[in-house]
Amino acid sequence: MGNLKIGRIVMGMCQTNCYFVYEEDKTEVLLFDPADKGGYIYSSLKDKGFTVAAILLTHGHFDHIWGVRELQELSGAKVYAYEGEKEVCENASVNVSKSAGRACEITADEYVKDGGTISTAGMTCQLIATPGHTKGSCCYYFEEDGILISGDTLFQESVGRTDLPTGSMSALVRSVKEKLMVLPEDVKVYPGHGESTTIGYEKENNPFL
Repeated sequence: MGNLKIGRIVMGMCQTNCYFVYEEDKTEVLLFDPADKGGYIYSSLKDKGFTVAAILLTHGHFDHIWGVRELQELSGAKVYAYEGEKEVCENASVNVSKSAGRACEITADEYVKDGGTISTAGMTCQLIATPGHTKGSCCYYFEEDGILISGDTLFQESVGRTDLPTGSMSALVRSVKEKLMVLPEDVKVYPGHGESTTIGYEKENNPFL
C-alpha cells in the first residue's frame, strides 16, 4: 500500500462529501467535488497548511459543482472530469442547478477518457467511467493505496438515484458490477454522501447487486 491520506469536508444542502487526498507529510491535495462555498473549502484547507493542486469531479450535478468556480479562482487549480459528462457540467438545466435555484455551468480544463490517468503533485489516479447516475459519472481509483472515490455511483448498501436527467438504473447497475465489483475486496470506497465502505462489504450486502 502507498502513503496517501484522505480527509473530508461535508458541504452544501445535500451534505456532499468533499474529499481531499494528499501524501503523508506533503501539503498539496487533490480535491474531489467542491459542493459549495469554494472560498470556505479553500480557507479550511489553507488553515490546515494545504494547497489545492487539482479539482476532480465525479459528475456534474449541482451539489457537486457549486463550489468549483470560486475554489478554482482562489487556488489556480485545473478542473478534471470525464469526457462523457461534458454536457451535464456545461448545461444548468441538465445538471439540475437551474431548478435547484442557482444556475451553474462548469467547463473542465481537461475532459479525461475512460481509463485515463491523472497525475499531479506526485499522486496518480485512474478515471473509471461508471455511467448511470448521470451519463458521464465516474470514479477515481488510487490502485496502490486501495482508495476509490465513487461519487454518487456506489454508496454503503446502495447506489445513486437515476431519476434525474441522463440517469439510467440499468446502466448504473451494470457499471457497478462490471467496473467496480472487479476491484480488490479490500479497496476502501468513499462515496459522495454518507459513510465509507469497501468493495468486499458491498459484494455481500448491497441489495442492488
